[in-house]
Amino acid sequence: MHEIETFKLIERISAPLRSEERRKYATIGLQPVHGQVLEYLSRCNKYSNTHASVAEYLGLTKGTVSQTIQVLERKDYLQKTTDTEDARVVHLTLTENGKQLVNDLKPLDIFQHAEHRVSEAEFASIGQALETTLGLLQKVNQSKSFGKCDSCRHFSVETNHYQCGLTEQPLDREDTDKICRDHTPPPNPFIDKE
Repeated sequence: MHEIETFKLIERISAPLRSEERRKYATIGLQPVHGQVLEYLSRCNKYSNTHASVAEYLGLTKGTVSQTIQVLERKDYLQKTTDTEDARVVHLTLTENGKQLVNDLKPLDIFQHAEHRVSEAEFASIGQALETTLGLLQKVNQSKSFGKCDSCRHFSVETNHYQCGLTEQPLDREDTDKICRDHTPPPNPFIDKE
């Protein structure tokens, strides 16, 4: 019974957040999906900044992502570059205008005010609970985790650099803080019970 109440709370929390997001983006002539794409691209690594990754992360159709990217490219918030090793792959990166917009629009004003009333420990505990819930939903739905690179099973620290064991390529320090489409989470004792 507690699970049902928890999910109802998550739904209730989502409503005012979506409302705030719509209001904020409307003032600059964008829709929330535009901000979600920009936010994702600001957080993903070099392996995960493609049309397909955006669609998968946000649960959107390829058509919606394609139209959204066209709008953001016209407004000079992102740019496309062809992969140097595979010309079929197009990478999406934020322009300086895009980076500035993402920076200007986060965090939501709600949380800037709330952090003065809620302790850091309380936010950490809420965050951990939500992370566990998300992990469970991803496992049940067989969707990718898009976790941080340095928390992946494939991440390793070599003598002079960081390494991705999946791609067998070295990682820049900046990459280790970014989220990855190919992330494989370490075992979670709450979710991975046998």
